[in-house]
Amino acid sequence: MVATRARANSRHRLSGALFGILSAGVLLAAPTAHADNKRLNDGVVANVYTIQHQAGCTNKVRINPKLQLAAEWHTQDVLANRSLDGDIGSDGTSVSERARNAGYVGHVSETVAINPALAINNLDILNQWFYQPDYYAIMSDCRNNEIGVWSLNSLDRSVVVAMYGQGDR
Repeated sequence: MVATRARANSRHRLSGALFGILSAGVLLAAPTAHADNKRLNDGVVANVYTIQHQAGCTNKVRINPKLQLAAEWHTQDVLANRSLDGDIGSDGTSVSERARNAGYVGHVSETVAINPALAINNLDILNQWFYQPDYYAIMSDCRNNEIGVWSLNSLDRSVVVAMYGQGDR
């Protein structure tokens, strides 16, 4: 009887170990998920619109594809280079240089949010931007009537970049 229980316990442990190994193998073999962050990006645009209107602005904030491209470039750069945490790119480019490289000619500014987690949401972003005086000044500036937002996630870091423009010349 004791020998039978020992064999059963041994089989149970072996099957548990095999399940763990197989589960790890499936996770390692699974392709990386690429989330569509359009909803988050559009939410940032809506929040900026709300902040501007609470500040007395009457304009409409429009998404500009050139600013969105510049925001995408910087988001990828910040996500890939952990030493970056602001406006200067790993190649030394400034906000205005990235906008110009994307074809946008005009006054630009930028806000960057970094969250040390897989996910980021609008509340995380607003908590970082709303209470930073320089970022709040950018978001509430009525002259910033064009915007491009991009966000990316890795397993331990999420980055959101918003580029603001005052008119593409």
